[in-house]
Amino acid sequence: MYDNVSIPTVSMNYAANGTSKKSNELGMRVMQERAYEKRGEQYLLIKSPPASGKSRALMFIALDKITNQGMKQAIIVVPEKSIGASFDDEPLSDFGFWADWVVSPKWNLCNSPGEDGGKVKSVETFLQSEDKILVCTHATFRFAIDKFGVSVFDDRLIAVDEFHHVSANPDNKLGTHVNEFMTRDKVHLVAMTGSYFRGDAEAVLHPDDEAKFEKVTYTYYEQLNGYEYLKHLHIGYYFYSGNYVDDLLQVLNTREKTIIHIPNVNARDSTKDKFKEVDHILNELGEWQHVDPKTGFHIIKTKDKRIIRVADLVDDDRTKRDKVTEALRDPLCNNNKDHVDIIIALGMAKEGFDWIWCEHTLTIGYRASLTEVVQIIGRSTRDAKGKTEAKFTNLISEPDASQDSIIDAVNDTLKAIAASLLMEQVLVPKFDFIPKNKNNTPVDDFDYGEEGFGLNTNNVGFNQKTGQIQLEIDGLVEPKSEEAVRIIEQDINEVIASYVQDTKTVEQGMFNENLPPEELTQINMGRIVKEKYPDLDENDQEAVRQRAIAAINVIQKAKATINDSSQNSENQAEIKANTALIDGVRRFVMDVRDLDIDLIDRINPFSEAYAIMAKTMNEDSLRRFAEVIAGKKINMTEDEARILALRAYKFKEERGRLPEITSPDPWEKRMAEGIEYLRQTVAKEKQ
Repeated sequence: MYDNVSIPTVSMNYAANGTSKKSNELGMRVMQERAYEKRGEQYLLIKSPPASGKSRALMFIALDKITNQGMKQAIIVVPEKSIGASFDDEPLSDFGFWADWVVSPKWNLCNSPGEDGGKVKSVETFLQSEDKILVCTHATFRFAIDKFGVSVFDDRLIAVDEFHHVSANPDNKLGTHVNEFMTRDKVHLVAMTGSYFRGDAEAVLHPDDEAKFEKVTYTYYEQLNGYEYLKHLHIGYYFYSGNYVDDLLQVLNTREKTIIHIPNVNARDSTKDKFKEVDHILNELGEWQHVDPKTGFHIIKTKDKRIIRVADLVDDDRTKRDKVTEALRDPLCNNNKDHVDIIIALGMAKEGFDWIWCEHTLTIGYRASLTEVVQIIGRSTRDAKGKTEAKFTNLISEPDASQDSIIDAVNDTLKAIAASLLMEQVLVPKFDFIPKNKNNTPVDDFDYGEEGFGLNTNNVGFNQKTGQIQLEIDGLVEPKSEEAVRIIEQDINEVIASYVQDTKTVEQGMFNENLPPEELTQINMGRIVKEKYPDLDENDQEAVRQRAIAAINVIQKAKATINDSSQNSENQAEIKANTALIDGVRRFVMDVRDLDIDLIDRINPFSEAYAIMAKTMNEDSLRRFAEVIAGKKINMTEDEARILALRAYKFKEERGRLPEITSPDPWEKRMAEGIEYLRQTVAKEKQ
């Protein structure tokens, strides 16, 4: 059963100090207060995790813009109708604010009948009225702009919820409209997102547009660390063979409140018959009794004679599914823990879905979007009385060694692992890497461990209140421009997202044991930074690169240290619950003594992920994976050769000679190959 199965996991531990749920005298929680302080900005981007209160933060800001900043109206734009309920009336004055949030029923177009295209007339009528607040879907808003243009929205607040649906790609219509609004510069924009990562690796905004936004960032760590009850979050993946339903109970505990996300019918993991999959799951859960006539939930008796209630959101029968959906929206769903036990969904119960009791999100098959992964995990990270643990498990198909689909399997698996690596970054405290300097002094509110701040060591400080780790590293390049400082402070996870979505990097990092790590850390990360921020000079690009790779590698080494300590120690108490990561970082730093950027660059960011996968995957499949990667010919690009050549000249400055292509050191040999590639390229051009 579930408890006996080994699932490779990333486990995060939190203090549950209650800070993220406390309100100020205006009724604002921490994130909302932080956003409200920036309410005067024309362009505001709020990056904050699910359940942190973004909807209410927008209410505070919108009311101020309408009342005090001269905006005629506020238009709230959400990706789907169900999320419109997040902006229903709220008596904000009951909690200390100076006004209430009131939306006339006729102006919440998410609740009105008809298709999005037919609601355009309602948008026009609203714009001509004296009413102040409209809520509609992204689609309705796009249709209205297509018909009326952007100028009719002048002097209004446009608030776009789930902003990651926007893209800088010209084919993305909402992204194009956002650009048009910013070019005209006659509206105020508030953009909100729980995840700033797009699965297609497209930029959400053009860099020039993004630079105009003032950002408010509230991290996952701040949110979870400040809960009252939830203390542990586990993220893992499990390889199955054959039909996933047959292995489902290996990873599903029917005593845990669970959302099961079955695969899309076009996915490799799907049996192509979603209804049979649901029937199979219901049969595996126990003995079917009947359907509750009031809620539409399936009533099942488990093998240990308990009665559980299962909601099926896959059924295409509109009448049945609407009954189930309404039952899940009933306040009882959050007020009564026993209202429902398991939800089976396909394309639903993700973005904007609120079930505070959910303890486990179980997802079958790789999800193409990092945003979708963040949103799914967010379903289980609500705080609820008595709920101390939450988990996300991704079931991944382990193909037979003979299957022709091995290449697809490799791609899906590597993407799932990349998503796991990114989530590690999202969920841990924020790193502040600073150059080691004899003039450094301890910073207030930072705990530097039992031995305190030292002059002859690389100090590791932790601020429990802000969730920030300060770590000294020798050889760090200091950023010079304000933009580089902003990227380092706010966007390092976006850099890492681009890095782990780079297929070539992950493939080689996982399976090419002869590849020097510097190829991954210096060349590949350097290329990612250069492509993402071409306007930064070389110094600032290097400053960003160093901190991005340090963030990945320090966590990987800390994680390995924690795992080693857990396996080798009989006294588990020495890994303290809410400081496990910081303990791991400190132990890693103590082990290496002199921590410098060169040492960090010599760490393969993917070695720990490979070690975990090797423990759980069938040996034949693992061998086939390696063969598939090895069979891909790697060609050096001219840009990579130029980066290698720059590294080679730094090598010459330090060693007094250029790298030699016959060197037994793989990194020195690779730098020499870069020089030779450029020499041959120049020679060909002269012919």
